[in-house]
Amino acid sequence: MKSKERGQFGASLAVWLLLAAGVLAATGCRSDMQVQPRYDPLAPSTFFDDGRSVRPEVPDTVARGHLRIDEGFYTGKVNGVPVDTFLFPITRQVLERGRERFNIYCTPCHDYTGSGHGMIVRRGFPAPPSYHIDRLRQAPVGHFVDVITNGYGAMFSYAARVPPRDRWAIAAYIRALQMSQHATIDEVPPEERAKLLTDSK
Repeated sequence: MKSKERGQFGASLAVWLLLAAGVLAATGCRSDMQVQPRYDPLAPSTFFDDGRSVRPEVPDTVARGHLRIDEGFYTGKVNGVPVDTFLFPITRQVLERGRERFNIYCTPCHDYTGSGHGMIVRRGFPAPPSYHIDRLRQAPVGHFVDVITNGYGAMFSYAARVPPRDRWAIAAYIRALQMSQHATIDEVPPEERAKLLTDSK
């Protein structure tokens, strides 16, 4: 490259650098709506008498739609006693939802059949009891909702991960798992029973 060309290139580069610096400076100087006075979370404030920038919640305020007046639905218990019936109709859609949530949250410990031999148990974690033992087969359905909500033994609470309706759906799916392992041929609907008897021959 000739010295004249080098000089022109250097001059062009200097102009572009000056333009870029000017644009950056212009955007950095705006102080209208771009930079508003604000408090960082939990920062002190001299504006309020208590010295806090964060305002306390108004006592007894409940977010709309979150007033938990149905004790059985939210806790699985009424007056401290586990609920023994489902509080809404258990449809195929509810069972499918329960199966999906069970497979996500429960199978690592309880495995896909509920026998308590999940993957992390096989890697040394304490085994939970099988859902198919008599004690849990006879347990009220609210027991499972309560355990999902509050935890039990080595199991921690899933309340932050599983909303209340999904807890009931999981409990319904647990009942379906229990039935699948202990059902008799007499409990199968007649039309399906005929198919099973034909297929077994």
